[in-house]
Amino acid sequence: MGTLYIVATPIGNLEDITIRALRVLKEVDGILCEDTRVTKKLLDRFDIHTATISYHQHSRLQKVEEILGLISQGKSIALVSDAGTPGISDPGNQLVQEVAEQLPEVSIVPIPGVSAVGALASVSGFPMDRFVFLGFPPVKKGRNKFFQEIVQAEYPVIFYESPFRIRKALTELQNMPNGKIVVGRELTKKFETIYRGTAEQVLAQLGKEQERGEFVVAVWKSKT
Repeated sequence: MGTLYIVATPIGNLEDITIRALRVLKEVDGILCEDTRVTKKLLDRFDIHTATISYHQHSRLQKVEEILGLISQGKSIALVSDAGTPGISDPGNQLVQEVAEQLPEVSIVPIPGVSAVGALASVSGFPMDRFVFLGFPPVKKGRNKFFQEIVQAEYPVIFYESPFRIRKALTELQNMPNGKIVVGRELTKKFETIYRGTAEQVLAQLGKEQERGEFVVAVWKSKT
């Protein structure tokens, strides 16, 4: 039986790749990619020539069966996402579940590294001994309930948001009592920016220009 490696890759700055991740990506028989074009940039940077295989949230069951077949034949396979750690707000967990259930004797090995959640948590200044991660808010149905849960949360909350809805998200949090917010934009990239303050203050810092890139938001209901 082969091995399935879950490999974290940089969320922006390619220097954040770990030495272990590079070794694994060089040694495996194939790399499952969310987008082969994105992964190719990383592989080219470090002169890695391992074959890539497209695997994403729209992949059909036939592709999953193909992957299971490769692993059962003794092939070692690495799973990467476009950025960050597979399985966190990412369909990688579905493949892990299939392998764990159908090929229980196969080793599923985490190769840890960058995650936008951990990156923002580390610079938030909030008490992060306990926190809640909620992924992306619903676009429409359930969105109000999502933000009500944040307002009522006992612990800090971290979630992702797109540039098209970041202002709407912050507006939803304006009525949060003693609410403190830290927003990370383009973390680890050239134009990385971290905004701090109340929802109103962060909205003012963002201004009116159309934002670009992905956002990570940490919210904490301070007791003072």
